[in-house]
Amino acid sequence: MSDGNETHAAQLLAAAERGDVHGVVALIQAGADVGVCDHRNRTAVTIAAFSGHAEVVTELIAAGADINAQDDERYNAVLSCGVTGDVEVLRAVLRGNPDLRIRNKYGGIAIIPAAERGHVALVRELLDRTEIDVDHVNDLGWTALLEAVMLGDGGAAHVEIVRLLLKGGADRSIADPEGRTALDHARERGHVEMVALLEAPRGVAS
Repeated sequence: MSDGNETHAAQLLAAAERGDVHGVVALIQAGADVGVCDHRNRTAVTIAAFSGHAEVVTELIAAGADINAQDDERYNAVLSCGVTGDVEVLRAVLRGNPDLRIRNKYGGIAIIPAAERGHVALVRELLDRTEIDVDHVNDLGWTALLEAVMLGDGGAAHVEIVRLLLKGGADRSIADPEGRTALDHARERGHVEMVALLEAPRGVAS
């Protein structure tokens, strides 16, 4: 890579992080490689997604950025949305047709960290606009439903996520490696509203 290209690459990564749409476009037009990575193997599109810059994500996708590329910690653009809960960025990422089956370092897909962190709008968006596997089990043996109950605080956001997951067809019978279901965990934690949702006949909770 020439010094000029190296400079463009570094500038592209920096522009993506700060959300400089015009700068990103200018650098792409000047020949910057949209597949360039930083020291953590994060591409510009992953950096832009994590930083909350939907317009930059859109421009990078249009320029041919690999939306599925994972960094050293196995994050990519769509998996970053599960962490940040940024719906606008998710919508931009989805226009790039990401592979929603790609797993993070815990073996999970985007809906699992979103459920754990209480990102109601993002969970809703994934369920409404994609065919994401609502019953995906990560390497810990947990689904989005289990994580919403086990790792959530039992508050309004996590209750709503449990409702959305059930409405989206989540299998409440899936148990963790110790054989405990989401209902078992909700009862143990005294999450009354979650218990009511999980005890209701299928279809009633929605």
